[in-house]
Amino acid sequence: MRNPNLPHPDEGLASSRRRGAPLLVTAELPPDVQGWADQLRQQHYPPERNRLRAHVTLFHALPPSVEAEVVQVLAGLAAKPSPHAEICGVMKLENGTAFAVNSPEMVDLHADIAERMHGLLSRQDAQPLRLHITIQNKVETRLARALQGELAANFRPRLFRFQGFGLYAWEEGLWRPLRTIVFRR
Repeated sequence: MRNPNLPHPDEGLASSRRRGAPLLVTAELPPDVQGWADQLRQQHYPPERNRLRAHVTLFHALPPSVEAEVVQVLAGLAAKPSPHAEICGVMKLENGTAFAVNSPEMVDLHADIAERMHGLLSRQDAQPLRLHITIQNKVETRLARALQGELAANFRPRLFRFQGFGLYAWEEGLWRPLRTIVFRR
């Protein structure tokens, strides 16, 4: 039986999108956390800039030439049980607000992917990983600090399990979904 996380042999992975579009990899959130984070993002992200759903980015710009290899790596890692995670606090961004996510298991998976992509990582992707869900960005510092105070006052940790990996192409400021690779339950 064919693994549904791997591309069909006849499937052209990069055939219908902009040539040279970098690849992004995310840790996919479960529906309840996704809905909660999307709602906060809609409330607090500047509407003219809010073009994406809430997400946890693992890699920002992998070269498109390694797409088939990335899919194979992600599918192999997704054969493991889904990683535990905890939304553990409010995170200050320079001009925004995020929720910090603690997941040693996902950090280990990220390290595995990074090792396999050695020499291909952008400067941003080679930095230490800080898992987070951005709900506000590119606002005045005073607005960000006010929201951080409001969220911190009512914060409660939230446990969840990541659902899988998302693979996207960055095309003209938008993320084009390419594939979702789900974890074994």
